[in-house]
Amino acid sequence: MTQILKDILNLGVSERILMVEAIWNSIPENEVTLELSDETKQLLDDRLATHEDNPNEGSSWEEVKSRIRNQF
Repeated sequence: MTQILKDILNLGVSERILMVEAIWNSIPENEVTLELSDETKQLLDDRLATHEDNPNEGSSWEEVKSRIRNQF
C-alpha cells in the first residue's frame, strides 16, 4: 500500500467523500475520451438488439437493486 493511500484512509469519511467527489469532477475537465473496443461495441449492440426484440424480458432496476442489496 502506498503512503498516499495510507494517508487517505486515515482521513475521516466526510473528507474521503469530498476527495472522491473532487476526483470524479476532475475527469471531464481532463477531456479524456475512452474508446470502446470493437468487441465491446458489438456486445452492446447485441444486447440492445436483444432488448428491443424482447422488451419485457429481464429485470427492472428495482429488482436488480433488491437482489444486490440482499447479497450483503
